[in-house]
Amino acid sequence: MPKTDILIVGSGISGLFFAIKTARKRPDLSICIMTKEMASNSNTQLAQGGIAVVTNHLKDSFDQHIKDTLRSGGGLCDQEIVKMVIEQAPERLKELIEVGAKFDKNQEGQWDLGLEGGHSQHRILHHKDSTGLEIEKKLLSIITQIKNIKILENHQVIELNTETKHNEVSCTGAFFYDKNNYIIKYIRTRVILLSTGGCGQLFENTTNPAIATGDGIAMAARAGVEIEDMQYMQFHPTALASGNKNPLFLISEAVRGFGAYIVNEEHKRFLFKYDLRGELATRDIVSRAISIEMHETQKKHVYLDCRHLDQADFFKHFPSISTHCNAIGLYPEKDLIPIVPAAHYQCGGIKVDRNGATTIKNLYAIGECARTGLHGKNRLASNSLLEALVFAHQASDNIDKTIATFIFSSKILLPKFSAVNIKNDYEPYLNLKKELQKLITSFYASDVRDTHLAMVKIKMLKNEAENLIDRNEITIPFIEFSNMLTTALVIIKQCDLKKTHSC
Repeated sequence: MPKTDILIVGSGISGLFFAIKTARKRPDLSICIMTKEMASNSNTQLAQGGIAVVTNHLKDSFDQHIKDTLRSGGGLCDQEIVKMVIEQAPERLKELIEVGAKFDKNQEGQWDLGLEGGHSQHRILHHKDSTGLEIEKKLLSIITQIKNIKILENHQVIELNTETKHNEVSCTGAFFYDKNNYIIKYIRTRVILLSTGGCGQLFENTTNPAIATGDGIAMAARAGVEIEDMQYMQFHPTALASGNKNPLFLISEAVRGFGAYIVNEEHKRFLFKYDLRGELATRDIVSRAISIEMHETQKKHVYLDCRHLDQADFFKHFPSISTHCNAIGLYPEKDLIPIVPAAHYQCGGIKVDRNGATTIKNLYAIGECARTGLHGKNRLASNSLLEALVFAHQASDNIDKTIATFIFSSKILLPKFSAVNIKNDYEPYLNLKKELQKLITSFYASDVRDTHLAMVKIKMLKNEAENLIDRNEITIPFIEFSNMLTTALVIIKQCDLKKTHSC
């Protein structure tokens, strides 16, 4: 039976940064990263905007960044966590640069700092409009050079195992599906770190890739870990409207910071009716304003207007966005770009402390799947990559100090399923997934929510999914859809408790 000292589930910035920091200071520990597809396929590599860090203390300050974060979070942030993250930012940025990540500079050789919604100062470091991809590539290149880290691609973790001794629950291992060899196995471990991203695929309109099915949330919930604030799903206001496509292409917050306008069908700006900051208001305010405008005008989208901007400078800053628009026949220098709000970031999640530790011993969670207290009900733009770095650091330090007290379980566990269906017929599950997306989108957006009816419908979808498999076999589509159903139930329950949402 395989074992590893530390099992990391997911291969985004938080998991990779944690792995590098931990492996370098603890070469005696074995570290295994399991990712359900290729390691480069993560939400991180889709992040366009950048990372928010105070680098100029003459024009900016930690205090201003803290105030911007608290204001964006609607008073629901943990102030001590906000302070910790923002004050650590320069040091974590230095470490990121040391592993090779590059950020744009201006002609004077200073950081070319971007401005995004909710920020009172230019403080966003970026690599053109593909910052996440730049970071992901650099971290993965470092990982391959470290001997005590092993990456297992196409390995989907299915379930966490817990044991209770002296009234204390510990996480001792996990079942996983090796897609390369069509077999379910169990791995023992001293520590499990979840860095599994979000659950944007629960919504009809999302910027999240197909892998964002709430796996970490679902596994943690089934293990009995506390999940908090899942009702606070952040919608990005400027996703490229393109019919029923999923995911939608994201148009960075930085485009509005660069000076783009949001206009309606009559080519008129309307955001100032809702907030004096106009296009530079926070994402929740802009998304809500767009939703109201679409409802009142009975239009399927509004527009992003970049026609007045310096086009050479625009292409220099946003080459990926420009290239994508051009490929579908849109030219920002002369065309309005149709946009809609789309589910983008999960502000709640697995409840953790300042070290990323959950309510179960040996189990940690960092990145988007974790509810750290930084974001409150609405994440400030470009705070997510920063959060991932800081909590990777915190978790690494904490595990370094405590792992000596964690021992491997002696229990030999067999997989719960005797066979694996390698056909993996996705079509029936895609139909069920569309029904679930329609249900959650409607439930989330409605001002009058029928929790009981939503739960009945989810139970019906669960029964339909179970009827698609034999009793003793499992399929990847079933695993992911089950995780989506579990996460959906959490959202419904927590929406009902708080009677509020962030879009």
